[in-house]
Amino acid sequence: MATIFFCTDCGYETIKWSGKCPVCGAWGTMKESTRIAGKNNKLGETITQPKPERIIDLKYDDASRLITGIKEFDLVLGGGIINGMVILIGGEPGIGKSTLMLQLSEWIGKQSKKVLYCSGEESAEQIRLRSKRLQVINENIYLLCTNDTEHIVEAIEENKPDLVIIDSIQSVSISALDAFPGSITQLRESTNRLLRTAKTLGIPLFLIGHVTKEGVVAGPKILEHMVDTVLYFEGEMRSQYKILRAVKNRFGSTNEIGLFEMTHLGLAEVNDPNQIFLSHEKNDIGTAISCITEGSRSFIVEIQTLVNTANYGTPQRVAVGLDQKKMAMLLAILEKNLALYMRSSDVFINLTGGIRSTDPALDLAILAALISSMKDKPITEKTVFIGEVGLNGEVRPVSQLDKRISETIKLGYNKIFISGYAKAKANPKVIKVKDIKALFSALQ
Repeated sequence: MATIFFCTDCGYETIKWSGKCPVCGAWGTMKESTRIAGKNNKLGETITQPKPERIIDLKYDDASRLITGIKEFDLVLGGGIINGMVILIGGEPGIGKSTLMLQLSEWIGKQSKKVLYCSGEESAEQIRLRSKRLQVINENIYLLCTNDTEHIVEAIEENKPDLVIIDSIQSVSISALDAFPGSITQLRESTNRLLRTAKTLGIPLFLIGHVTKEGVVAGPKILEHMVDTVLYFEGEMRSQYKILRAVKNRFGSTNEIGLFEMTHLGLAEVNDPNQIFLSHEKNDIGTAISCITEGSRSFIVEIQTLVNTANYGTPQRVAVGLDQKKMAMLLAILEKNLALYMRSSDVFINLTGGIRSTDPALDLAILAALISSMKDKPITEKTVFIGEVGLNGEVRPVSQLDKRISETIKLGYNKIFISGYAKAKANPKVIKVKDIKALFSALQ
């Protein structure tokens, strides 16, 4: 067993400590770890090495995906679960990760598939109480409460389940390693051991991961590189709506999201996302509507803004659901191009429904809502703003514009503001503006 130093950001290994990683340049990320030397050890058995094959000779059957029957969940995974697929799912404590995985066991168990649920954090009695509350009573679900990675691997090899869930990867460990559970060494080696077992036997594997205060999966970044798919469970703790987002997916799009509602019986999929991100039909002062895209779907969102005279020396700048730097940039654009003095005003921007988005198509709607709040004048009902705004105040076209326009028209909106440079299909409901000065004039 040799001592090495391991970069938690990029996975670079070296025998000497350094304050700065020589590969990725990150400071303070070199952590001490251990490496197992030799081929024959307790970490695994000798695996038959594969032979090279021509890629055109390889066969793949898309029908081999395991469909859960929950459209929102299948959408995020790219159409279903693939044999040997390893998925890492993270989220804030109490967000509903264990609830989702227990319900996933029920969905798969109803298809006469065997599920092995391994828990290293809770006792069998605790999980049984939760399963009773969620009405998870399928006879094809098997529970194993242990912290030993080797014990889990043995159970997988003996029972040959159709799906394995580990709750959580930070709680399991390999006894052969002289490191505590959750350490870099244990996380890397335990994940590698479980991943190798899943790939060898062709069994899909779900790993629940803790997150740091920054909201990313705890442990070395290499964990996300090892697995096939990384999912994040998002949403306000007290909000009933939760968002499952794919940030990495080797078998599908990385921009897809799944929408769920937390009920007394667990998580239920949301079939109409347009209803949860709108407060009501009537537009208030400082409120504007936009259309964003997440993966293959488009839906309507509402932006609320409040511009008020600051009572203290330093004005407040608060953004919920949006990037703070994006907010600062849009305020500078507004002040520069429209000569609106905002340095003595508090500005609050909120993306309703608990959703977070970085879609540039929101820019035009944010500026429209800010103008509405400053002028104390509501925007005309059934109006949508879709466009990115440049630093010089020009309104730029966005991707999938025709799809966004079709979605808004289908929902009954009859005034759609887009970029004057966009090449969209002719429509009497579409209003083109080339810069925010034209937008300001149109809102008068």
